[in-house]
Amino acid sequence: MATAYDPFRDLDRVASALFEPRRGPRRMPMDLYRDGDHYVLTADLPGIDPGSVDIDVDGQLLTIRAERTLAAGDGVKWITREREAASFLRQLNLGQGVDTERISASYTNGVLSVTIPVSEKAKPRKIAVEHGDASGPESPVTERVEPVEQ
Repeated sequence: MATAYDPFRDLDRVASALFEPRRGPRRMPMDLYRDGDHYVLTADLPGIDPGSVDIDVDGQLLTIRAERTLAAGDGVKWITREREAASFLRQLNLGQGVDTERISASYTNGVLSVTIPVSEKAKPRKIAVEHGDASGPESPVTERVEPVEQ
């Protein structure tokens, strides 16, 4: 089956390349949600070599970097090439309520998943209410009444 040459497709590709302002790192689409005592960040990174994914935390700043490279063999004659090599970058301010020491990540089927635990200090907790006999000496609350001079 032969493919007909379409000069308008090439013109569209060239025009897009000229007017496309993005030449630096691209943003990756992501979702972020809380599930119990941790946050889950999922980001689409199709075609990324898992070895190129770099995640680091500096203070409360989480940075995700990734590279997509395209292999081309010697003597290859491209019919069409719409995918391009790209760098991806995303930075998030984590705030104070997360445990940056226990962040973990995995990459499966083109999706990066980052699990960010909530810190123990930020987790809701019950406060025990002590009670005792108000007339006994073990009462934790005492009231002192001062006479008022008139």
